[in-house]
Amino acid sequence: MTPQPDPKRSPWIARLLAAATAAFTALLVVATHYPRPEELLGPNPPSDKTLHFVAYGMLAALAAATWLTSRRLAGKSLGGLAVALAAFGGLDELTQPFFRRSAEPLDWLYDCAGIVIGIAAVATMAAILRGLRRPTSAAGQ
Repeated sequence: MTPQPDPKRSPWIARLLAAATAAFTALLVVATHYPRPEELLGPNPPSDKTLHFVAYGMLAALAAATWLTSRRLAGKSLGGLAVALAAFGGLDELTQPFFRRSAEPLDWLYDCAGIVIGIAAVATMAAILRGLRRPTSAAGQ
């Protein structure tokens, strides 16, 4: 089922989410290409796979929220967004060796898992919010 655009939606929310998505994307690219990631992570960091899952889940959630609040995109399926984010994650992995990092296919799979969960969480929340906004029918009618 494709979500329907909300005519009451404020355009500033979509712009704010788009800016947050762009900023997080830039931060993610820097972090995944930084030659010495241990300098960024500090002592006792989570596992690399956990970091991939969480980072791409957050990116997907931000992108999906941006998508659903944009008047131009709200009526379109989130499937294309998931494919685009997965392609971005693959490109992110493939370019890491140019920055003295290793590209690992398993990292990309964790990216994809995070993408699916991030989009599903936002889509579920949007469906719940739509349900709460619908007027309830009068009892017995």
